[in-house]
Amino acid sequence: MTQLAGADALAALDPVFAQLAVGAGYHLWGLPHLTMREKAFICLTADLCHPHLDLPLAMHVQMATANDVEPEAIRELYRHLAPYVGYPIVVPAFQRLTELGLPDAQDTDPVAPVPPAGALARAVHAIQHLDPGLATFTEDQFAQRWARPHLRVRERALACLVVDICYQTLGPSLQLHAELAETDGATEDTFRDLIRGVAEFGLTRAWAAAEALLPSSGAADRCR
Repeated sequence: MTQLAGADALAALDPVFAQLAVGAGYHLWGLPHLTMREKAFICLTADLCHPHLDLPLAMHVQMATANDVEPEAIRELYRHLAPYVGYPIVVPAFQRLTELGLPDAQDTDPVAPVPPAGALARAVHAIQHLDPGLATFTEDQFAQRWARPHLRVRERALACLVVDICYQTLGPSLQLHAELAETDGATEDTFRDLIRGVAEFGLTRAWAAAEALLPSSGAADRCR
């Protein structure tokens, strides 16, 4: 990979910070157990979570398209994430994508809901015991998203894990999305690289996620 998108703009703000930020960017983009699309989706998802809709989003859109992530996949990512980060956040994000020159949506067909099955259905059942109305809304949101085109289930689940890490929802939500990612080929190495990548957007959050998601083989040594 050549120079990261936006490096010159960062250097104009502060050269020392730019050196640090570019190093963090190369670390993320060099992770071996994630696809280039998945690395782009980490960045684009984190931009929604904080939200970073100015220079960071512009940089990440540029990096995504430079690595052959099609514009419709970026749009689909943000459609998918709307209930996870909040619909209002996605409105200015789409406005920003338009300002950045992202082509108009190609997929304009009505959404055809697909009733959730497997882990998604079990999650709805668990929420039903907490609040039936929330379960109904959750089931409807799941039905409108997880079977749509343009993104793999693994890509959708990894993006949701980024939300879990950024928002520190490290219980049932994290476990659900990890299970969904595993059904589409994610491994422990995938999760390790995901957490390492998200560390750029909050080291302490990544640390907490590693404690929640990864095998803690060193726990005994830490207690000695």
